[in-house]
Amino acid sequence: MKKALFYILLFFPLCAQAQIGEHRNDFSVGVNGGYVMSTVEFTPTVSQDYHTGFTGGLSLRYVCEKYFNTICSVQAEVNFSQIGWKEKVKDQDNGAVINPVTGQEEKYERTINYLQVPLFAHLAWGREQKGFNFFVQAGPQVGFCLSESTKKNFDMAHINLEDRVNKVIAQDTMKVEKRFDYGIALGGGIEFSHRKMGHFQLEGRYYYGLGNIYGDSKRDYFSKSNHQSIIIKLTYLFDVVKTKRD
Repeated sequence: MKKALFYILLFFPLCAQAQIGEHRNDFSVGVNGGYVMSTVEFTPTVSQDYHTGFTGGLSLRYVCEKYFNTICSVQAEVNFSQIGWKEKVKDQDNGAVINPVTGQEEKYERTINYLQVPLFAHLAWGREQKGFNFFVQAGPQVGFCLSESTKKNFDMAHINLEDRVNKVIAQDTMKVEKRFDYGIALGGGIEFSHRKMGHFQLEGRYYYGLGNIYGDSKRDYFSKSNHQSIIIKLTYLFDVVKTKRD
């Protein structure tokens, strides 16, 4: 993973300096929004369903070159994102675990709000200014934890641990210890461009965190606690500077 991040980072100075193909100097800004499904990869393992939330913010793109049929650019975002984990509380028979005090099925969900900044090498094939193209993009992402909140319908003092098939619950009472997050994001999608209306992107994206939210030393409970996310996103961009004309 770290080697992959290194090679991705090599792309940015090449895009900014190399002028082998047709030169571009196009700059666009806009907004994005979407749906994010996330988990936290814990070791020891915590059984989970996908946590769902919103992600959205500011988008920027600089197109530097068209190399043969490949449109080369750098795209960045500044986003507010709701990620976290939702525990899958089941018994040995994959049934619901009932709390002895409330008589309800035990449920637990943690939402962690982040400010996230991904920086992508963006490669596209197809129409630049009028029509459709498809694209792939990949690059590093950093994030900072702004806040966190918990939804649960039981008291930790009266938890039904006996019936649970997964008895790892240390995370339920632990706040985020490492507020800075970093990792690698990659995605792909389609873009529709209109000369007057701008650019519309529909994308599927995956993020893999390289950092942990909890301490990972031999003294700590979890040796691994990194984010993973699947994002479906719509982005709108309008041109501020455009060198390529129809």
